[in-house]
Amino acid sequence: MANKKFNVMPGFGLTMGFTLFYLSAIVLIPIGGIILKTLGIPWSEFWRLATTERALAAYKITFGAALIAALANAVFGTLLAWVLTRYEFPGRRFLDAMVDFPFALPTAVAGLTLANLFAANGWLGKFLVPIGIKGAFTPLGIIIALTFVGMPFVVRTLQPVIENFEREVEESAATLGAGRLRTFLSVIAPSLLPSIITGFALAFARAIGEYGSIVFISSHHRFVDEIVPFLIVEQLEQFNQAGALTLAMVLLVFSFALLGVINLLEQWANKFVN
Repeated sequence: MANKKFNVMPGFGLTMGFTLFYLSAIVLIPIGGIILKTLGIPWSEFWRLATTERALAAYKITFGAALIAALANAVFGTLLAWVLTRYEFPGRRFLDAMVDFPFALPTAVAGLTLANLFAANGWLGKFLVPIGIKGAFTPLGIIIALTFVGMPFVVRTLQPVIENFEREVEESAATLGAGRLRTFLSVIAPSLLPSIITGFALAFARAIGEYGSIVFISSHHRFVDEIVPFLIVEQLEQFNQAGALTLAMVLLVFSFALLGVINLLEQWANKFVN
């Protein structure tokens, strides 16, 4: 009788039980509580609260700014990951460490710092505002804040892929007569596409629920630069639990839909690469 392979970890039953308990306590139970609370709201009232003029304007700002910020991170985060991985230069390790700075910095501090930088009398604002670029207390300020907090997701997703990418493939393409542009479009870009999509989706999802960094850089004017998380907090402060639950459920449903789209895009990208 063959001996069972030794496994340093406990058995499947124990680890699966702990996994289910942990996920239930941290994720499933809170989500289930929101869903059960929302089910107590009549559908007509739910629809009215979810489609008010103010809520629709907040959706537009939230999803629009998150999309623009995620697209910017997908482009410039890819370039940053490529430079940090492929080139050696003075200060590279410092720049690489700075990529994680948005993770360590409290989001409220980030928002306050960005607001001071881009305000009319700030270090950057005093040069940008006179030429018409207002980076604080405008929708542009929200995009800047969301780009700041979402940037590490793209860079850290792409760096391992670029590090493991075999340079022999690029050399083979060059040997066969392919130029740099054709090598990038035909060889490198398809291999990076699944990771770029994953990083973009992570940055987008992170931006949708962001609140702390936007508190100070947004003016919170209705129909101008008011985001959904801020509107939810305001509804709670006014003891309008139904309104807050409705808006939270809209974001929750959109997040689940986004998760499904991400999985489909990743499957399509993997098939495209293969």
